Amino acid sequence: MACRCISNGAEKSVIEVIATENKYDLVVVGGGPAGMIAAINAAQNGFRILICEKNPKLGRKLLITGKGRCNVTNNCDVKTCIDSVTSNSSFLYSAFNFFTPQDTMDFFEQNGLELKTERGNRVFPTSDKALDVVNTLIRLVNENNVTVIQADVKKLIINDNIIEGVESASGDIYHCDNVIIACGGRSYPRTGSTGDGYRLAKQAGHTITPIRPSLVPIVSNDSFCTELQGLSLKNTHLSLVRKNDKKCIFEDFGEMLFTHFGASGPMILSASAAMKPEHIKEQPMCYIDLKPALDEETLDKRVLREFDDAKNKQYKNSIQKLLPGKMVPVIIELSGIDPDKKVNEISKEERKRLVTLLKALPITITGTRGWNEAIITRGGISVKDVNPSTMESKKVKKLYICGEVLDLDAMTGGFNLQIAWSTGYLAGNSIE
Repeated sequence: MACRCISNGAEKSVIEVIATENKYDLVVVGGGPAGMIAAINAAQNGFRILICEKNPKLGRKLLITGKGRCNVTNNCDVKTCIDSVTSNSSFLYSAFNFFTPQDTMDFFEQNGLELKTERGNRVFPTSDKALDVVNTLIRLVNENNVTVIQADVKKLIINDNIIEGVESASGDIYHCDNVIIACGGRSYPRTGSTGDGYRLAKQAGHTITPIRPSLVPIVSNDSFCTELQGLSLKNTHLSLVRKNDKKCIFEDFGEMLFTHFGASGPMILSASAAMKPEHIKEQPMCYIDLKPALDEETLDKRVLREFDDAKNKQYKNSIQKLLPGKMVPVIIELSGIDPDKKVNEISKEERKRLVTLLKALPITITGTRGWNEAIITRGGISVKDVNPSTMESKKVKKLYICGEVLDLDAMTGGFNLQIAWSTGYLAGNSIE
């Protein structure tokens, strides 16, 4: 038995059982973004396709991306896209040029999904619903007669280094001329991303580079993070600095969010991608510039004006106009200035200490959160074993690999989904 995927109004997609044969031109292992677009492209080229998805629904992880809005891609050129990839960016030159961010936008818009571009060139569905992205893909899967089954693929069938099919956990065998591994990494394991692709790739002789969570919130033991829990900062600047040599290893401008365990938000997630395990072991420092539009001299003059307006007030009542209300008591405490001290008694050295704090609020990083909160996986199937022009394995003929399961990752902003679209589309177009 096999299935096709249907959409039930506003409900999530479900798999409907239908009868089918067990011989296909292509079996795609994984029904996420890379797997679906690969299947759609291959089907449009006239091939008979089967998607094996272990979940009862296609696109389960896609539904939760971008906090349920789905940052489809980034409205940028190919060079910017490549520059935003943090691991093995040169491998993606062919894939990004074959299926560009503009191609991604055209693909969805030409198939009825309206898109919009927001700050940072992030592209979202106009509806702000990831479900609309998933349903667009599911509709195309159905329209192109792609068969979908709920099956957990446990084994590749390989003979003389040529792929011949796959075997499911229940023992069912699906014969085929090509296989695409597109079953994702380890991030958000509750959506079914449990690293199955690594096991299948190992069976085919591929090397797996060490994996770890990436684009993940940071953990800090600074008590003020807990005090500021829920406070979101916009238009701030972040610097990530190594503790041993004070070298800056990452900078960004944008938004962040304080949490009970540390911090999150776009800037923080991107910073986590720049941290290597040895950096985390050293407990690097994250400095937040709360007033990036002002240099220290200009900010000092601004503080002087505030002090002059409040010269007869206590220090604790003098800086409300400089900061969000929730942050005022924290900055007062961290500045080390007596909160009851009259403003006109504050020394130049104390004022300088306050200005320095506003320009570089220090957060000590003691670690990162785990797989359940990681947006992507860093590490995976080594790209050295994959042909970048086709996504075909160099170890086994007719075996293709695409998406997050590869050792590829990028910054936030739609770039990681673009990796999935580009590598998936290229893989689907390369089968014969």
